Amino acid sequence: MKKFNWINVKLIGMFGLVIFLFSFTSKRNSERKLKKIVVEFVDENSPFITEESVNKLLIENNSSVKNIQKDKVDLKGLEQNLNNHNMIQKCEVFVTVDGVLKAVVKQKTPVARVFGSDGSFYVDYEGHKMPLSDNFTARVPIVSGTINKQNNQDLIKVFRYIYDDEFLQKNIIGVEVLPGGSLKMRNRNFNYVIDFGKTINVDKKFKNYKAFFQKAVQDSLINNYKTVNLKFTQQVVCTKN
Repeated sequence: MKKFNWINVKLIGMFGLVIFLFSFTSKRNSERKLKKIVVEFVDENSPFITEESVNKLLIENNSSVKNIQKDKVDLKGLEQNLNNHNMIQKCEVFVTVDGVLKAVVKQKTPVARVFGSDGSFYVDYEGHKMPLSDNFTARVPIVSGTINKQNNQDLIKVFRYIYDDEFLQKNIIGVEVLPGGSLKMRNRNFNYVIDFGKTINVDKKFKNYKAFFQKAVQDSLINNYKTVNLKFTQQVVCTKN
């Protein structure tokens, strides 16, 4: 006659208890109602959309968030609703263990402000249209002239380059797109026109411009120039007043 193994019985019992407690806790947790909503912005220095606006998008189909059970929240739908907003690049929505509905929001990044026949709007880092905000005005170059599907991508590369460079971001305040595709730019503190030429050799041209600027400031000659021509990648050609 085999000896009854109490150790196995205890293990089975403990295993069953763990499953029961886990199921019980999970059920109770899912039945809990949400406590509140927390909105977190990845970049708080550019408040194009307010926390109040995000809150409205999260609860627009529910009068009170406290009436919703955690397991009844359509997180995917909420994320999609927020991601469709024209100020938001990406968001993540989730419910914490303690019953908080949290939205982590990354706003779009404007790199230029366009004035054209369609009105005024921003162009974001990805090259998409972005409306102006009543809450915040971005310090980006003002763009005018001929912008179309043919030159849009090349222009975005130039705008990104300016945005990513600390010196250029502070220095370049205006870009005019000429019918032939050449660019003319304006400096924030001086009156000369930067004749940038076509949207080619962008890196080399801007490096030449920064080298020119540094030398001209040191020599105290920068106020004497009317145009700064960057078309020739081997040199910078300037015209004096």
